[in-house]
Amino acid sequence: MHEMSIAIGIVNIAKDEAKKAKIDSFSSIDLEIGTLAGIEFDSLDFVWEVAVKDTVLENAKKRVHKVEAKARCSDCGHEYPISFIHDNCPKCGSFIKIILQGKELRVKSLEYS
Repeated sequence: MHEMSIAIGIVNIAKDEAKKAKIDSFSSIDLEIGTLAGIEFDSLDFVWEVAVKDTVLENAKKRVHKVEAKARCSDCGHEYPISFIHDNCPKCGSFIKIILQGKELRVKSLEYS
């Protein structure tokens, strides 16, 4: 389950930011995670408490903003939502595309009180 290593990586980002800001903890964290990022949202929720225990995020409220995947067909230019990386263009049927969004994994914001 790589969600634990992802959660630990997020904790490390928060620790670095807390050190820079000279604070002890955060009250909330906002994450942007794309639907094609390869993360199981339920698994991330499952490991979160263990990953943040005794860290600057222990009492922080976690908010996850899902970024729905979207692509542009390289053949006809049509933009369309995708569920899987191998989805084809609904307009022309081409499988050649540029992923516009949906692979994100970022800490959008950290708040402290």
